[in-house]
Amino acid sequence: MFIAWHDLAADAATVADGTLVEIDGFVCPVANAPPSSFALVAEAPCCIGCLPADPRRRVEVITRGKIPAPGARLRLAGSWRTLRDDPAGWRFQLRDARVVATPIRGGFTRRGLLAGSLMCLAAAGPAEEPADAAQVRLAIGGRPTVDVHSHAGSINGVRRVERHDPFTPLADPMRQGGMAVVCLAIVSDGPTHRVMPDGRIHAYRTPDPGELYEFGQMAFERVHAIAREQGLVIVTDAAGIAAARSTAPAIVISAEGGDFLEGNPDRVDEAHEKWKLRHLQLTHYRVNELGDIQTEEPVHGGLTDIGAEVVRRCNRLGIVVDVAHGTYDLVKRAASVTTKPLLLSHTSLSSRGRAFTRTITPDHARAIAATGGVIGIWPPQSIFHDLPMLAAGFARMVDVVGVDHVALGTDMQGLVGPSVFPSYLHLPALASSLLGVGFAPDDVAKLLGGNYVRLFSASLA
Repeated sequence: MFIAWHDLAADAATVADGTLVEIDGFVCPVANAPPSSFALVAEAPCCIGCLPADPRRRVEVITRGKIPAPGARLRLAGSWRTLRDDPAGWRFQLRDARVVATPIRGGFTRRGLLAGSLMCLAAAGPAEEPADAAQVRLAIGGRPTVDVHSHAGSINGVRRVERHDPFTPLADPMRQGGMAVVCLAIVSDGPTHRVMPDGRIHAYRTPDPGELYEFGQMAFERVHAIAREQGLVIVTDAAGIAAARSTAPAIVISAEGGDFLEGNPDRVDEAHEKWKLRHLQLTHYRVNELGDIQTEEPVHGGLTDIGAEVVRRCNRLGIVVDVAHGTYDLVKRAASVTTKPLLLSHTSLSSRGRAFTRTITPDHARAIAATGGVIGIWPPQSIFHDLPMLAAGFARMVDVVGVDHVALGTDMQGLVGPSVFPSYLHLPALASSLLGVGFAPDDVAKLLGGNYVRLFSASLA
């Protein structure tokens, strides 16, 4: 018997205790759980330990084998139990669980595993060995590859910026892995946020007047410094991004959060001219003057009037408008204001909205695509166990918005937890994984760069 999550949520599933059942879901670890158990949830967890409060949206899984990696998507079979007055708050339980299928594009594939045990999915990171950059060029026909959101090179961190710490290699891994362009993002709200005891990032204080503007100037200078030191070309126009190749790696200067503006739209013009800013994400981890964020309670009801003016400035000057971290209400107003396509640079798909998650629903994704925009898929190991699962995440988003509206946004050196794409050396393996889930080479070329090149060119037109 197969159990559907919507039946559980609606209390429509009538399953007798001891019945053998199958259920699809994602692995979510549980704090203080016995070593033989974990939670199965309907949607990929946003972060490790992101357990739904509603007991109808989670199942306690008990196995005699090893625990799968967080974020792994599986179909399990086992003996069903419906619990009453469970002291730990569980309502459903799957005992003697075993894996019977793992995902492929559009569905699952059966696996022959021993009954009563789970396959061990190693959580130490991707097993793929870096391949030669020529494989990427072959797969995508020599067209530009782009990471639409990155902090690589150790450019960020309050102390690094203030002390002018040494950079880590960026240009060389790009050359070796076949990455032509990285949208390299400063973080100007860094002095005001940190990881809190709940495991999430929050703003913990109000900045002093002028503080984030001054910090933003230092952060922009640091991006220019890594470009000088490592020979990175700074892309400022459509011709530059179209001609970019990994043999001469390039960056698009980006800002994650318009906090350095401090509510002054004129500073968009200044950053465009002085720092060659060509990609601006409106919000980050502060509810700033431009709008609300996904990870905090809304304050403004979405995009503010100042935020709308910033969108118009970006459209006029030729700056990509990135709505990552913004609420769905922010996105909807930005879509109504913009005359250029929107980008949402780093996220993944969720089937339904949840409070404080960085994932997005299909409607949220469609609002971006309706502007001609693009959505970047990111690689947290808590969501995607390995590169083939990341490729399947691309496929799920493509199924919602189409292959012309999806890209790669690694958030490299910006994720709280481990990444399945920790280096540009893994780009060939990702290209191979995308081909492996059914994408044609032309589609892979769009996903790994072509779609952003189109959006960037349209934004600057």
